[in-house]
Amino acid sequence: MSALESVNKIKSKFGAIISEPTEFRGEITLTIGDAGKIFEVCTYAKSIGFDYLVDITSVDNYGEDPRWTVVYHLRNIVNGIEIRLKTDVNEEKSELPSVLPVWRTANWHEREIYDMMGIRFSGHPDLRRILMWEGYPYHPLRKDFPLAGKPTDLPGVAFTKVTPLEGGPFVTLPSSGDSIAREPRVRTPEGAEPGISDKRLVGGKLK
Repeated sequence: MSALESVNKIKSKFGAIISEPTEFRGEITLTIGDAGKIFEVCTYAKSIGFDYLVDITSVDNYGEDPRWTVVYHLRNIVNGIEIRLKTDVNEEKSELPSVLPVWRTANWHEREIYDMMGIRFSGHPDLRRILMWEGYPYHPLRKDFPLAGKPTDLPGVAFTKVTPLEGGPFVTLPSSGDSIAREPRVRTPEGAEPGISDKRLVGGKLK
């Protein structure tokens, strides 16, 4: 069964809550209009051969409603075909059913989305942060989270200073220079003598 035949079979099963398949660069996507049905749709997709959940990703449509799109990347291990399922989640609810009972690989994917975006997965047996610490008040991949980070107090640990979440290594300067010149880790404070990491190799010599 081809990818197109597979998504048509899913659409036939669930009817109006499933969009017409769309294809872009050889990849086929179905959109589930009722986010609460994602568990049932995924269960059926597995029953017709999509036995591997490659990834779950999330998109912040900041300024739009629904705010988030959650994307499930599925693969049939035997014949190698892949499909994509999408569903939208509004900011008010910010929750989806967990698909961990369908694919165990959903465990860390759902925890990462919860940690980085703040979308919860009902029924997940261990929904806790996977990168940031418990009690961290923000979700760093949201578009309204500043690239430079936010100062955050960490009471009860060895350090009394604000944790270094602002002005981090991925904040580059707007310029027409190349990426090396914009990389913050090679910049020095104004007036300081540049170190080796601040110099550039030109013609075999550090300049």
